[in-house]
Formats: sequence, C-alpha cells, structure tokens
Amino acid sequence: MGILSSLYTGITGLQANGEALSIYGDNLANANTTGFKTSRPEFQDVVAKSLKGLLGGNQIGRGTRLAAVNPIYTQGSITQTESSTDLSITGDGFFVLQGIDGKSFSRNGAFHFDKDGKLINADGYHVMGFRADADGNITSKMDTISVDKTVIDAKKTTAANLFMNLDLRADPKMQFDPAKPERTSHFATGVNIYDTAGTPHVVTLYFNKQEDGSWVWRAMAKGEEIEGGEPGTLIEQAVGKLDFDTDGRLREQSTDRSEFNFIGALPNQNIEFKFGTDKATGGTGTEVTQYGTDSEAYKTLQDGYTAGTLAGLTFNDDGSLAAIYTNGETANLAQVALAKFENPEGLFKSGQNRFKESRLSGQPTVGAPQTGGRGQISAKTLESSTTDIANEFINLMGAQRNFQANSRVIQVADQMMQEVLNIGRG
Repeated sequence: MGILSSLYTGITGLQANGEALSIYGDNLANANTTGFKTSRPEFQDVVAKSLKGLLGGNQIGRGTRLAAVNPIYTQGSITQTESSTDLSITGDGFFVLQGIDGKSFSRNGAFHFDKDGKLINADGYHVMGFRADADGNITSKMDTISVDKTVIDAKKTTAANLFMNLDLRADPKMQFDPAKPERTSHFATGVNIYDTAGTPHVVTLYFNKQEDGSWVWRAMAKGEEIEGGEPGTLIEQAVGKLDFDTDGRLREQSTDRSEFNFIGALPNQNIEFKFGTDKATGGTGTEVTQYGTDSEAYKTLQDGYTAGTLAGLTFNDDGSLAAIYTNGETANLAQVALAKFENPEGLFKSGQNRFKESRLSGQPTVGAPQTGGRGQISAKTLESSTTDIANEFINLMGAQRNFQANSRVIQVADQMMQEVLNIGRG
C-alpha cells in the first residue's frame, strides 16, 4: 500500500535530517576547538520501486539516507599567542603524535614540555620530530622531541677570522720590539679566544710592514696566562706573514708558527688565523687589504666559546627547536615532523583533536615542513576552528525545516491510515 510506504519515506527524512542536526551541532560545539575542521552531511536518494522494471522511468523514490560525512579541510585563521611552544600549520600536513594507542595525527599545535623535557600535547601524547646530531645538524632519525642538552660544553678556539685594512703609507723602517709592542708596531688589534678548558683570553695581534710591502703579524698573550711566562709581559705564541699585490689586495698569507700554551689547558693549542681568502687560493683578497688609508679592523670572528647552561627555547619557522645557552650560543635540538596524506578526508577521527590512518586516507608521508608540499610552521600561533557560526545556524534552520516537513508527511500518512480504518467501521 502506498500509504504505508509513505510512512517509511517520511521516517528516512527524519533520520537523515536528525543526523544532519547532530553534525551541525558538532560544528558549533567545536567553534573554539583549536585546529578543528567542520564537516558536512551528504545525502543520497533511495529508489526501491520501479513500475516498469528495467525499461526506465516511472520510479517511485523511497526517501533519503545520509551517504557520507565529509570534513572540509580549509585553512583556519592563525591567531597569536604568548606561548613559545604553540605551533600552527599554514598549508597541508599534520603533527605526528605518539601515545598509548600508537601513532596519530593532529592539527592542534597547543604543546608544552613535561617534567622529563619531552614535548607533549594536552593529553600527554608525545610530539614526533627529527633529532639533531651533536653539531646541531638535523638528521633523518624520527624520535620524540625532547630537551636533553641542558648544558653545552666549552669549545676551544681553532680558527680566528680577521677583516681589516693595513695602511700602505706605514714606514717599513720601524723594528718590532716585543718589550714595547704598542710603540714598535704599525697596527694592533685584539682577539678573544678560548683555550681547551673554555677559559677566555685576549690575544693581541701586532702588524709590522716590511721593505717589500709585505706585513709580519705576531699574536701575543699575557705572560701571566702562559706557561713559564712572567706577569706584565707579552709572550709571542704565533707568527705569520701577509703579502699584497700592487692593487692592495691580499695575494698570499702564511703562518710560520701557532702554539698556545695557556696555564691549566692542554699545551700546543693550534689556532689558525685567517685573513680572508687570498688570491693564491682562488679568493678575491678583499677581506684584508693594503690601501692608503688608516689601518682599521672591521670584524673579527672566532669559533670558540665557554661552557653554558640552558637559558631558553624557541621554535623557528622551519619547525626546528633551538636551545639558547647562557654563553650566547644556540643549537638545534630537533625539527617538528609533518605527515601528509593523499586523502586527508578519509582519516578516522579518534577524538581529542586526533586522527588515525585508515584505508581510505592512505599511508602518511612524513617529512620536514615546507618540503614535498607540506605546510609552514609558525611559532607562538595556533590555528583556529573553521566553524562559521552564521553559516552553521543557517544550516541548522534548513535541517529543522526539512525535519518538520518530513514529520508532516508522517502525520498526513497517519491521517490517511485513520480514514482507511474508518471505512471498516462504517
């Protein structure tokens, strides 16, 4: 009987629109959920009866059903926060989490460090990333992101780079006297270096011009800091030579001796003094010059430092976690990993802002941010929910009207059934 079938048709409308109300309500409930992606219901009609078989046409529908609930992976707004461990993803990708139920994925970057120095989310799931080696270089080894290096060891100076100009007009007749280096040298500049124990020392380099236009440099340290030295004197620890061409550029540089013997440190510490790239080795020879202007040191760089303790942590835009130490040094500890799926809509929601891999989503491809189509990570930011409250209210009202209309179908069918029953009573 057609009346009975219309009852069931109306019921399918009630069920489908009731589920749609739940979906829209879930979107509204998560309007403030970090990294949440709204979902939408997708309906299909149900055809159960054809009056002419396979000839086509004359088909009576049997209602509707909820065919799919698809998340919409649009980019959420990026909001600024005050926490240095808050991270957001702009573009494609998911954070990789490791917990009691295995590996999962999330767009929620509200992280913090636990008592063991491991980066976790609000539910205690560990954030995965690529670890750095002892030199701070990011490797391909996946592991939990943690702060293990709270102390950085001292490093001795192995090289010092100097950038300067030496005055072409200097008188080459001046003879250097180690007892009076300031008065008997054409130019002097200081360099901070560190011995093998990480103790800082000030080494002074003295420069003297020779008859042929070349220069001799001497590195001298305080006598009270050198084994066997006398306080108040300067002891020569390194000596070399600089040769310039007629254009004032450094043609060649050489070091005759470099052996520093600081008290309390390993003996014969070799420090390579570099004066830029000379022309003999294929360089330009412009870092250290001999022009007819006053001698002047522009910049001095050296690679040593004293020991330091952890002073702070910061995330860079490439997702790398850097440690800042009290000695001014920084070192990369790890880099946040991002997982990319061919079909992110197929991921399985497991609650707690997490997703699990499924057969529809495919397997994740894990890599560094901004590689392979993965998005960019920003620190001190979070991705907002994509819920549009106004749009969801409109969807709610539409689902409500459809629900009322289908309930009206059932009501009318019920009244018609009552008329049929009244025929029997007559």
